[in-house]
Amino acid sequence: MEDLYSVGVTGLMTAARRYDPTRNTAFPAFATQHIRGAVLDELRRMDYMSRGSRDKAHKLTNAINTIEQRTQQPCTPEEICIELGITEREYEEMLEAATPVSFLPLDGDAFADSSEDIRLHEIIPDDSQQSASDALDKKEMLQLVIQRIQDLPEMPRKILAMYYFEDLRLSEIAAAFNLTEGRISQIHTQAVLSLRAFVQRILKPEASPRCC
Repeated sequence: MEDLYSVGVTGLMTAARRYDPTRNTAFPAFATQHIRGAVLDELRRMDYMSRGSRDKAHKLTNAINTIEQRTQQPCTPEEICIELGITEREYEEMLEAATPVSFLPLDGDAFADSSEDIRLHEIIPDDSQQSASDALDKKEMLQLVIQRIQDLPEMPRKILAMYYFEDLRLSEIAAAFNLTEGRISQIHTQAVLSLRAFVQRILKPEASPRCC
């Protein structure tokens, strides 16, 4: 936060140098634009994922969301390939590129690669100051996610349980299933993207497509 504050101050100083009062633009609005731009540029510079990888993750999430809205059940890799018009190999490459999406910074976007979207730190509650209604909402969300995990096919469900609840490494899970670590990683990534799309539909129902 201190680093970002310094970047913001730099943006403010830049705005002060460039401000032209003859253009009838209020300085607060002008400065805010420069400060926001400076902070976003710094966050992008620090980002461990390339923009191309984020774009692929975003496309996969949107495809999963569309399919599961239509079918009302977890989708398969074949359905995703058809939805995106890609081959199985291209799908595997997209999964490999999107794999780091499982690890999300709190200052990252909760739903999409857009500065106007909700940030994770804006929707994750502070447990030490949680109200009764917030606690109920969180409990209901956890119950929905747990139910969604139970609705997943057997293999993705087991992989999530082994990875997140038994603290097994992907290599250990791969050995248990007699599969390659890359294949386990792909299944894990699709399952995480599916859950992410599910939570997105709950938190942003207005963004879901409407039936005619």
